[in-house]
Amino acid sequence: MSARILIVDDQPASIKVLEAKLTNEYYEVLTAKDGSSALDMVDRAAPDLVLLDVMMPGMDGFEVCRRIKENPQTTHIPVVMITALDSREDRIRGLESGADDFLTKPVDDTTLFARVRSLVRLKQMLEQWRMREATSVRLGFMGGGDVGMDSGTGADVVLIDDSTVQKEAIIEALAGDGDRVTVIDDYDASGRIVDHGGDVVVISLSTDSDAPLRLASRLRSLEPTRQTPVLLIGDKEDQALFIKALELGVNDYITRPIDELELLARIRTQVRRKRYQDRLHENFLQHLSMALTDSLTGLHNRHYLSSHLGAVMERMRGSGKPVSLLMIDLDHFKQVNDTYGHSVGDEVLKEIGQRILRNVRGFDLAARYGGEEFIVVMPDTPVEVALGVADRLCEKMATDPMDVSVSRERIRVTLSIGVAVSRGTDTTGESLLEEADKALYEAKRLGRNRVVPEPPKAAKMAVEAAPD
Repeated sequence: MSARILIVDDQPASIKVLEAKLTNEYYEVLTAKDGSSALDMVDRAAPDLVLLDVMMPGMDGFEVCRRIKENPQTTHIPVVMITALDSREDRIRGLESGADDFLTKPVDDTTLFARVRSLVRLKQMLEQWRMREATSVRLGFMGGGDVGMDSGTGADVVLIDDSTVQKEAIIEALAGDGDRVTVIDDYDASGRIVDHGGDVVVISLSTDSDAPLRLASRLRSLEPTRQTPVLLIGDKEDQALFIKALELGVNDYITRPIDELELLARIRTQVRRKRYQDRLHENFLQHLSMALTDSLTGLHNRHYLSSHLGAVMERMRGSGKPVSLLMIDLDHFKQVNDTYGHSVGDEVLKEIGQRILRNVRGFDLAARYGGEEFIVVMPDTPVEVALGVADRLCEKMATDPMDVSVSRERIRVTLSIGVAVSRGTDTTGESLLEEADKALYEAKRLGRNRVVPEPPKAAKMAVEAAPD
């Protein structure tokens, strides 16, 4: 996973060590030696993550973190404090200043990289929602105003714990923030968690160490809980499980004996981020008019795509990350309308749109381009990954006929897909669409029901790998 990481430390030796480790993991690394230059770098370079030392001359790390989190333009950027300070008060102060984590030196590399990957994933998801909101504002379809983070108190907390003593202590601690706690003692009760909802799920590791991780994995796979923060409680000896949990999508963890103030601080951090994302989501849905949505499929339309694609290209161009684009066309769609009627054709288009959505990531953009053509915009995606998604879509459509309610027959349709990827800083949204269109034309010329990457000279490779 590529990301831009800012290291802030007044000790050159510390910077060099961290920079070497992160560069070796293929991260882009920026550095700053004091608080004021760090804030300037955050504004100018928009890093995906800040690794921040606490003890610096002038402005200390606590103040730097507070300013990053108070600025609506940077509040979504994760901050991890890495310091030699190991007192309870310093750790809690760091979390209360808005830090997403507080790690004490020396930090285990595996733990650090797991935390970096976890927070970068969250930041990239938030970034896509922020970009979609900005697109809507530019088009004049929603009011301006920055969305900030609230206090994170008064939350609905779901606690999964089979320990009577511990769960009572947790309930008492969370009451200090006015949190409402629902206790579930069954680690197989993902359905009950979905039904309840909530701002954050807290899972205590039990004697059966696999059960909590299975539950966390299940929550990440279910649509209603996919974005719900999950926090684990365990022992210091569970570090390997914590790292595995972060890779599964768990957001944070805390070790026993539980410090009540640290628990509250970590819960607030997760709730603030969840509510921030929810507000971005709600604003987007509330103000998105039919002018930006295809009324038949419910996907975004060409008008919205043209503006959003430009924003994506500008953002990715600044970070040097690739943007892949799929142009999808239904093969022989006129025959469907002629044979079954336009009402069946409409249902086929709706189903195509839903199948596309089910096979792309949450922050990819799927749009109806016009007629029977669809577009998928995939930020930070190399062409190899985009081709894999396109091949899967093409194969699923060819092998899984559709049930259409107004027709007694199962209808089989196939797709032709052209794939293009941005190349350097010269690629624009328009040129990316043009290259994908050329590749799509080549896919149809070669017989349809296949995926072709641009440039067309690569078509031979695609034909050999494409489904029959």
